[in-house]
Amino acid sequence: MRGCKGESPAPDERTPSPRYPVEVAVVDISEELKSLNATMGSIEAVLDLDKLRAEIADLEEQAAAPSLWDDPEAAQKITSKLSHLQADVRKAEALRGRIDDLAVLFEMAAEEDDADTLAEAESELADVKKALDEMEVRTLLSGEYDAREALVNIRAEAGGVDAADFAEQLQRMYLRWAERHGYSTEVYETSYAEEAGIKSTTFVVKAPYAYGTLSVEQGTHRLVRISPFDNQGRRQTSFAGVEVLPVVESSDHVEIDESDLRVDVYRASGPGGQGVNTTDSAVRITHIPTGIVVSCQNERSQIQNKASAMNVLQAKLLERQRQEERAKMDALKDSGSSWGNQMRSYVLHPYQMVKDLRTEFEVGNPQSVLDGDIDGFIEAGIRWRKQQETQS
Repeated sequence: MRGCKGESPAPDERTPSPRYPVEVAVVDISEELKSLNATMGSIEAVLDLDKLRAEIADLEEQAAAPSLWDDPEAAQKITSKLSHLQADVRKAEALRGRIDDLAVLFEMAAEEDDADTLAEAESELADVKKALDEMEVRTLLSGEYDAREALVNIRAEAGGVDAADFAEQLQRMYLRWAERHGYSTEVYETSYAEEAGIKSTTFVVKAPYAYGTLSVEQGTHRLVRISPFDNQGRRQTSFAGVEVLPVVESSDHVEIDESDLRVDVYRASGPGGQGVNTTDSAVRITHIPTGIVVSCQNERSQIQNKASAMNVLQAKLLERQRQEERAKMDALKDSGSSWGNQMRSYVLHPYQMVKDLRTEFEVGNPQSVLDGDIDGFIEAGIRWRKQQETQS
């Protein structure tokens, strides 16, 4: 008999099922999706995508001109800038699309009560949040020279042969970082140490906003490890300095009197003092009034090396000029990131850790950092710098 004790009710008489766990997860995520949309909207406003599209159209018109390659250097700048702006717009549009698709993906998971679809949606959410953080950092680069390419100088400091070896590791770290991002680089000069490593190096990172991005890396880097050069296997602390300058452009006013320069030519050398070429093509320029010395040995031509060395000298003089103006106006307080200020420690012994002393950002895998995985440090540094500027 229907309805008797112990019998199951008919299907249409059963009590309603509780809300699906998948549906609950989707409801819980709705506020987070709203937050992502709001953040993306702010980023789009700062980037001003309409303005970027107009600039792209103008550059495309210049790139289509028959006479474009009459001036190869100018043509290279136009095509490079066009490529990077197009990439910025594509990245923003793609991210906006991914955020819009996220809502659909979570809705599908709820409608189908599908745990696999929910897992896919949550994985995509994590990826989108990471991409959004990276793009948000890009909007914080609003300094006068932030959009420029970067000129990076690294030099060994205290610590003897370990410091020279550390300086070479830092050079590799930044070059690998640039490679990871598809940025081209050019090494202007490397001065090799006698036993191992390098005394100093200068290279340029050719990408828009490379200066604004890498400028937070400026300062003294500290390495603690068991020295591979110590017969007794003792722990050694060594230091290397990183200086980051904006590449000088034709619009900059940096006047250099030829009479203030001493130009020396010499034969370029590699590791162990081996000759790189058989002609005196390397160039060293001394700016007598300031004592600044720059050199370049990467080209076979003495003329090309001199031109590259002059670019480095102009960048250093421009930075010196900026520092003097800043001091006079007292516009910015010391941010703790100038050349000579210790900003990061790389500890390989007795434990494994890399820690930024300004932002407190740290990771427990020094090898990945030295292999160029430094985006976390850079992003934390940019946010920290913006906070310091806001408070000053």
